[in-house]
Amino acid sequence: MSVIEKMSSDEAIVLENNFGAHNYHPLPVVLSRGKGVYVWDVEGKKYYDFLSAYSAVNQGHCHPKIVNAMIEQAQTLTLTSRAFYNNKLGVYEEYITKYFGFDKVLPMNTGAEAVETALKLCRKWAYEIKGIHENDAQIIVCDGNFHGRTTTIISFSNDENARKNFGPYTDGFIKIPYNNIEALQNVLNSTKNIAGFLVEPIQGEAGVYVPSEDYLAKAKTLCEANNVLFIADEVQTGIARTGSILAVCGNCTCENTCEKQATYVTPDILILGKALSGGAYPVSAVLANDSIMNVIKPGQHGSTFGGNPIAAAVAIAALNVVNEENLSQNARRLGKIFRDKIGEFIKSSTIASLVRGKGLLNAIVINDTEESDTAWNICMALRDNGLLAKPTHGNIIRFAPPLVMNEEELLDCISIIVNTLKQFEK
Repeated sequence: MSVIEKMSSDEAIVLENNFGAHNYHPLPVVLSRGKGVYVWDVEGKKYYDFLSAYSAVNQGHCHPKIVNAMIEQAQTLTLTSRAFYNNKLGVYEEYITKYFGFDKVLPMNTGAEAVETALKLCRKWAYEIKGIHENDAQIIVCDGNFHGRTTTIISFSNDENARKNFGPYTDGFIKIPYNNIEALQNVLNSTKNIAGFLVEPIQGEAGVYVPSEDYLAKAKTLCEANNVLFIADEVQTGIARTGSILAVCGNCTCENTCEKQATYVTPDILILGKALSGGAYPVSAVLANDSIMNVIKPGQHGSTFGGNPIAAAVAIAALNVVNEENLSQNARRLGKIFRDKIGEFIKSSTIASLVRGKGLLNAIVINDTEESDTAWNICMALRDNGLLAKPTHGNIIRFAPPLVMNEEELLDCISIIVNTLKQFEK
C-alpha cells in the first residue's frame, strides 16, 4: 500500500494547503473513491454526492461505459494534436452535431475555453458577416453571470472577488439584468454594433436562478429581429441536468435529438462542457451552423488537446449513457419530488425560506445574510450526516446529485437535508 493510500484526511488537507495555490475553499472532506451517486473519504466514510463536481458527473461517478471507453482509447492512441487527422475525431464530430442539430463543432477542453471560443467566433462573425467595423463589436451579457474566470470573462463579471486586482479588463461587453426582456430590447434598440447575447439558461453559480418560462424564447426572437447571435452557455445546465437534454429545451419532451418543438429555443451558438464527458476527462464544445462556424480558418483558433482521441471516445460514451439510461426523464421526475418535499418543509421552517430549480439543479435559500456562515455550517452538518453540498453566494445551498440517482436514494437524501435543517431552526 502506498503512502498516499495510508494518508489521513488531515494530512491530505495540510499537503494541499502547503503546496497548492489557495484559489479554492473546499469543504473539509478528502475523497478517495466514487461510484454512482456515492463518494467515500480516505477513512472509508460514505456520502451522497449532491454537487456532482458542479454538474460534471451527471452520469454518476466512474460510470463503467464511460471509463471503459476512456481506458480502451488510452491504450490505443491518446494525442496527435490537430497537426494530423485521427480516426476518432470525425466520428465524434458527426455524432455530436447530429445529436444537437448543428452543422459544425469546434472541440475544446474546459468550459471557460469554450466560452472564450464562442466569444471569438461571435466577434469574427460580426466583422466578416454582419459588417460591424473591426474592434467595435459589443456582446450583451447578464448581471450575476458565471462563465468562467479567464481575463476576458471576469471583465464582465459582477463578482468582485473574481475581478479585483486582475485588470485591466477587456472592453466590448454590455451588462443587463437577467430575466429582463425589456432591458434586452432597450439595448438592442439604442446601441449599434451588437454582435451577440451570451446567457445562461439558468444561472447556476448565482444561486440557481430560473428565468420566466418565456424569457429565452422572447430573447431569441429579439436577437433574430436584430441580427444578433443568441449564445447559450449550457456548460452547467446541459446534458440532461435540468430535465431535458438542454435547458433551452424549456418544457419540451424531446430526449435524444432536441427536435424543435414549440418550447424549444435554438441557440445560434451552443456551449457545452462538464457532463459532456461524464466527469471523466476535460471535454468541451462549441456548436454552430456553417453560416457562423465557417468564419474560422486554419490557424485562427485551436488547442493542442482539443478534439483528442480520448476526448472523442469519452464524449460519445457519455452522451450514449444519457440516452440509454433516460437521465433527462429521471432528472425531471426526481427534481419535482425534491422541490415538492423541500417546499412542504419550508412552509413551516424558519431556517429555509425558498427552494427553486429545475430538474436536478436546485437550491435552497437560507434565512440569513450572504455574509453569515449559516449556510456553510449547514453544509458541514450535512457532511457529518452523510451528504455533500456547498454554499454559493453565502446564504444559498446548491443541490445537484448525479442523475443516476433513484427515488429511494433521493427520499433518503431529502430526509437527511430536512433533519439537518431542523437542527438550525431558530
